[in-house]
Amino acid sequence: MNGQSDNHNAARFLSRRVAGLKPSGIRKFFDIVATMEDVISLGIGEPDFVTPAPVLEAGIRSLRAGHTGYTSNAGIFELREAVCAHLERLYGVQYDPGSEIVITVGVSEAVYLALTAILEFGDEVVIPTPCFVAYQAEVTLAGGVPVEVPARVEDNFMPDAAAIRAAITPKTKVIFLGYPNNPTGAVASREVLLEIARIAEAHDLVVLSDEIYDRLVYGVEHVCFPALPGMRERTILLGGFSKDYAMTGWRVGYACAPAGLLRGLLRIHQYSIMSAPTTAQEAALVAITQGEEHVARMRDEYDRRRKLIVPGLNQLGMPTFEPKGAFYAFPSIAAAGMDGETFSELLLKEEKVAVVPGSAFGAGGEGFVRCSYATAYEQIEEALERMARFIQRHG
Repeated sequence: MNGQSDNHNAARFLSRRVAGLKPSGIRKFFDIVATMEDVISLGIGEPDFVTPAPVLEAGIRSLRAGHTGYTSNAGIFELREAVCAHLERLYGVQYDPGSEIVITVGVSEAVYLALTAILEFGDEVVIPTPCFVAYQAEVTLAGGVPVEVPARVEDNFMPDAAAIRAAITPKTKVIFLGYPNNPTGAVASREVLLEIARIAEAHDLVVLSDEIYDRLVYGVEHVCFPALPGMRERTILLGGFSKDYAMTGWRVGYACAPAGLLRGLLRIHQYSIMSAPTTAQEAALVAITQGEEHVARMRDEYDRRRKLIVPGLNQLGMPTFEPKGAFYAFPSIAAAGMDGETFSELLLKEEKVAVVPGSAFGAGGEGFVRCSYATAYEQIEEALERMARFIQRHG
């Protein structure tokens, strides 16, 4: 029997949930990029900065000191204390480091823990989109049903509270928010979030709030959802170190929730993971206690790039609303007269610039592409020149 037949026969053992998952729209383009030379990538959602030196040194010290065993399931207590103090100082929301926080393997694990802990099979999760590509898949893997509610560029891609209200059914269990937003760069206002808070309270829903980009905002306030009146008791707050501190490869994040909820997450975490990497936790402790100047420096540089790419895209005839958070621009490609996947494939083939089609991020993303400005200023300048040639040919 040949390999193709073996693969086909073996695939019958997969669960319907897994077999039915769509491949990541991001991964497809990076697989192509990996085979090409001289590509400028505006696709990857990863800081181009190396982890700050004091954080690197903390990780090295940890290894040299022989700290290579497990930590407690919930994570190093000093790190939990530091994260809780950080959240209280910035947003006025208080968590008990002993019972209301778990340190996770990035926010990705935190999403898995939260959804697995709270969803019964068939429960619905309302998700404003465009959103991070994993949200819908994680809901499905946890046995839930993702219900997408598209945001509109006319509203600066803020969540549509009226549409969220209309999407709620007796099966709805969760509203899943991701702001500052990947892929649009939108930052949800306090007024909009208060409307969503009222909806959650009226329908007795859990709010899952992914705030991984909380420190990367430009000229606006980030509103921490559980700090809103009455929301702490029904919110699972997700955060981490990957984006703000340029620690993507360290894989360390956290989830905070009232003790009754957090116990469920911790129960899954202790069986599936045991504990987040010890070296990464010790480095994260230095990041959150000593890394403020590095966060500010990186944020200022992202802002400088933001002020280059947004006007640059607008001048190319790719209307781009002004992103206020994260490190993404989300321009319209309507003038090119093609869908996002075709646009992205041709741009990569003809001009060697990698972007990600907006459709990869769910309903509301079609007709746009994601351009990350987590790449060098000079690279963005060159990418804009290449895109100008492309638009002249196809626009």
